[in-house]
Amino acid sequence: MSDKRPVVIDLRFARESVVSALRSAFPDRPVIDMGDPANADRDLSEAEFAVVWKPDPELFRRATGLKAIFSGGAGVDHILSAYELPDLPIIRFVDRSLTDRMSEWVVWQCLHHLRNGIAYASQQRDRVWHEIAEQPEARDVTVGVMGLGVLGADAVRKLKVMGFDVIGWSRRAKSIEGIETFDAATLDAFLGQTDILVGLLPLTGDTRGIYDRALFSKLRRTGPLGGPIFLNAGRGGSQKENELTKCLADGTLNAASLDVFEKEPLPADSPLWTMPNVIVTPHAAAASDVRALFRHVEAQIARVEAGKALEFVVDRTSGY
Repeated sequence: MSDKRPVVIDLRFARESVVSALRSAFPDRPVIDMGDPANADRDLSEAEFAVVWKPDPELFRRATGLKAIFSGGAGVDHILSAYELPDLPIIRFVDRSLTDRMSEWVVWQCLHHLRNGIAYASQQRDRVWHEIAEQPEARDVTVGVMGLGVLGADAVRKLKVMGFDVIGWSRRAKSIEGIETFDAATLDAFLGQTDILVGLLPLTGDTRGIYDRALFSKLRRTGPLGGPIFLNAGRGGSQKENELTKCLADGTLNAASLDVFEKEPLPADSPLWTMPNVIVTPHAAAASDVRALFRHVEAQIARVEAGKALEFVVDRTSGY
């Protein structure tokens, strides 16, 4: 029997994915899977590490011996905003699979709008055979990415490979080779050049509700796509959905692709479901690969046991 202390798992993911991944994870230490009803009343005081995504609020009061908390996703606002947390390191999930999935979604949506995907889908439903004459190239379109962390920086590079003119924005100045970047002081200049706005910001006090009518109205209106387009795969709380919906209806925005929402699942009565210029995906742009998540946690635990510092620790002041 292992003399190592347990890791507790409380992930609101598809149950079968967690069970399958746990079959080969953490082979050298006990695992307490809170998704198993048999563990509902189990003593958690000996648990050393917790891997969580929207966990039971009681977890942190019961697991009094924790050394670190691992987020089940790239974002940590689900923990920071909803729980009374012990003074412990919180570690973001950073992994190639998560990064690649996000960039794939961003590139897919940019190409979909570039190549008249919404119009052609409508024509297919109506059995209309008509080639749209106006067809700009990627090089004609400026994509502005807001959020230049791990996910944003990767998306920027891959959009560049596809031929788009790409610029980036972050609250604090950042430098990415070959990319023009902007910061808080130059937001308006960034927006004024942008045809497709990509939201990959974390949710913080500064970014909550940042995507509103005032911001959308500053996007470039003379670009080759007939008007600005908004993509959001960051956090739903960063968009003011009522204003976003109205902007999509009155032409302030030409179209949108949305993966995150203020309330999830997106309510059945939301007008976003049926707006002809909106693509909705169910917070699936960068779904966590549970096996990759557990490998990430195992690697960080190994660092702790080797006397090394944890990586990807959240700065609670900035929120990411």
